[in-house]
Amino acid sequence: MSMCLSLAPNTHPRCCFVPQRSGTSDPYCIIKVDNEIVARTATVWKNLNPFWGEEYTLHLPMGFHNLSFYVLDEDTIGHDDVIGKIALSKEEISSQARGIDRWINLSPVDPNEEVQGEISLELQVVEEAHQRLLCCHVLEARDLAPRDLSGTSDPFARVLFNGQILETAIIKKTRFPRWEEMLEFVLEEGADSETPLVVEVWDWDMVGKNDFLGQVKFSLGTVQKTILKGWFRLFPLPSTGEDAGGKLGALRLQVRLAEDRILPSSYYQPLIDLLVESALCPPEEAEDLTPLALLEEVCLVESRQDVSTKLVKIFLGQGLVIPFLDYLNFREISRTMDPNTLFRSNSLASKSMEQFMKVVGMPYLHEVLKVLIHRIFEEKKYVELDPCKIEPSRAKRISFKGSLSEAQIRESSLEVLKGYLGDIVDAIVGSTENCPPIMRVAFKQLYKRVEERFKEAENQEAKYIAISGFLFLRFFAPAILTPKLFSLRDQHADTQTSRTLLLLAKAVQSIGNLGLQLGHGKEQWMEPLHPFILSSIGRVQEFLDRLIDVDTEIGSEKQPWTLFHSSAIIKEGYLQKRKAEGLHLVSRFTFKKRYFWLSNESLSYSKSPECQVRTSIPVQQICAVERVDENAFQQAHMMQITTRETGGQLFTMYIQCKNVNELNQWLSAIRKATISNECMLPFCHPGAFRGSRWTCCLQTDRAVRGCSRTHSAVTLGDWSDPLDPDAEAQMVYKQLLLHKDKLREKYQEISSTEAAQEQSNTAKKDESQRRLRAAVHLLEVIQGLEQAHRAFEHQEDEETPGKDTLPPP
Repeated sequence: MSMCLSLAPNTHPRCCFVPQRSGTSDPYCIIKVDNEIVARTATVWKNLNPFWGEEYTLHLPMGFHNLSFYVLDEDTIGHDDVIGKIALSKEEISSQARGIDRWINLSPVDPNEEVQGEISLELQVVEEAHQRLLCCHVLEARDLAPRDLSGTSDPFARVLFNGQILETAIIKKTRFPRWEEMLEFVLEEGADSETPLVVEVWDWDMVGKNDFLGQVKFSLGTVQKTILKGWFRLFPLPSTGEDAGGKLGALRLQVRLAEDRILPSSYYQPLIDLLVESALCPPEEAEDLTPLALLEEVCLVESRQDVSTKLVKIFLGQGLVIPFLDYLNFREISRTMDPNTLFRSNSLASKSMEQFMKVVGMPYLHEVLKVLIHRIFEEKKYVELDPCKIEPSRAKRISFKGSLSEAQIRESSLEVLKGYLGDIVDAIVGSTENCPPIMRVAFKQLYKRVEERFKEAENQEAKYIAISGFLFLRFFAPAILTPKLFSLRDQHADTQTSRTLLLLAKAVQSIGNLGLQLGHGKEQWMEPLHPFILSSIGRVQEFLDRLIDVDTEIGSEKQPWTLFHSSAIIKEGYLQKRKAEGLHLVSRFTFKKRYFWLSNESLSYSKSPECQVRTSIPVQQICAVERVDENAFQQAHMMQITTRETGGQLFTMYIQCKNVNELNQWLSAIRKATISNECMLPFCHPGAFRGSRWTCCLQTDRAVRGCSRTHSAVTLGDWSDPLDPDAEAQMVYKQLLLHKDKLREKYQEISSTEAAQEQSNTAKKDESQRRLRAAVHLLEVIQGLEQAHRAFEHQEDEETPGKDTLPPP
């Protein structure tokens, strides 16, 4: 089974938390899954109405419980202030078939509701010396919430039954206490079976009141029936606070949860075969129905991006993405009468090409634009061409000679923009050899299709615009406009830099349109850039000619495409590695700056990127990649990588990242690289072994089993995710299942048409039969997968391991 979660938060204009004297806030969001931070948005500085527009895909374990969003106000001095939170249970999200898309009021953060972790108990009723005892064996707890500044707690357990209270000892400075205490209550005759037994966990404080850490409840009747033994999730106290009623602001969320049962590969093969047949054996006429064409017809427009992403990955995995894109493009081009409207709609063809570029071309995009985008962010130059938006007060950032006139500001801005645009165009037109060959082949096929369709002299530009429309308008320009969404920057641009990027993106779009729309828009103030744009068009066309000058055999070979060669670098960058020796040193002296490289084969590091002496760890030896508690080294944003050496001994390396986002990205990347490792550990120590004991659970045996569960199933989805054809096919099947009634209606419509054409010419009859077969085959495949899913559900309900009740694939 697999689960993914997509979300795109942006805040509500009614956000009114004003903690600073300036009358504004510097808000950002953190996203937690069961109290573990998995993502952090950028900070929007000095803004009560921030917009993030960030989207995350989270791959989660099936057993997760809650998804929480915290809005905080960043403070450069001291701790960040919490503005409010939104908590969504798994059940609440799952109940919305189309997901959640609305404004939700922020609630105040109540410490009594900020609980996490589990407690291990054994409960039973025993007869002893002519009396009945309710025995509560309090064993241990794990992953409790930190309540002290040290990042730990001083937990003790309190058991309440029938007006009596018993408590365990206090275990100091740990979130993983081990009590091993037996607490007993004498049961009176005729005790009510509904009498509650409550086990609470508290953090002891020497000064002030104790902090609540969670509770779990049982009824006496349940304990009397059987011995209860195991780990039990801790819950908060019932909420008594009033709804803030929007006084803290609100958050606009788009959250969708997909919970799938992934069947063995053989069950999806008929569906994949049907889809592949559409691309490999396309009909002579574009309007002929195939399973792919039917899929496009029944899917809603808002679902096409998801469907196109899955289809692209399916065909990449089959080594047939070029025929797939060519088939969709052929259908789109054949149905388009005016070349000026080509690929302007959100069709399956346009969405598939767009997603194809993102999956295949992200390293290429970064190579072309990353250095330039960094320079624009760092230089922070004031740029403005629109007379209505020029702010003379900012002229000091351009000149130290006094204030400048609007004309001088425009002239200076024009020179800055031309400089940036010149570098962008140079980088793009000089990137032919860096563009992935498979992208070049796709563009060449597209060029040929458009050239065949629009042969008229007045439409000679159409074949170029078809390619540049995707490459410039849907790839380079959006990345320039919002670099963070393409992982070119960690933070969103400030207002001034954002304006510069917008103007550059507009110019790049005009270049991508080959200047055909110049002078026809409302933004006449862009006219000073027109000469530069027109002078770039010839270079862009030459670049496109070079781009499609590629051997088409590269894309015609039926070989599964992989995102990376096994030795290619997936992620790299500087991190702080902790020295293995020197335990007596102050923590900051035990960390050394090292440059790390991650590939599917190894994790390597050295003193610098240029250094030839590298230490390399085979990915196959990694058996855990986990966060480290702050109290272990008094350092934040740390992770540990545990490897099993040849002799079976475990070795742990500690690494510090610069922020929580970098930590999550590295955790996710390494977990994906180790996804097929069979040696992954189910438990780990979130602390470190220091001073002859573990800082997390305080145990003195260095080899003792980990006190916390590992989280290898929690990863951030991105363009570099490994191809998973079964998961992709399952999503396509779910879309077809959702619209099965539409498919049946289509089948009935085709059947009626065939009956009406019984006496018509043979050609029309053959066409109708082909359309009918496509609909019949697709309905049969959906029915087969439905039966398989029901059989799996039945087998799980029966809970009879080894019993094979599945239909043959």
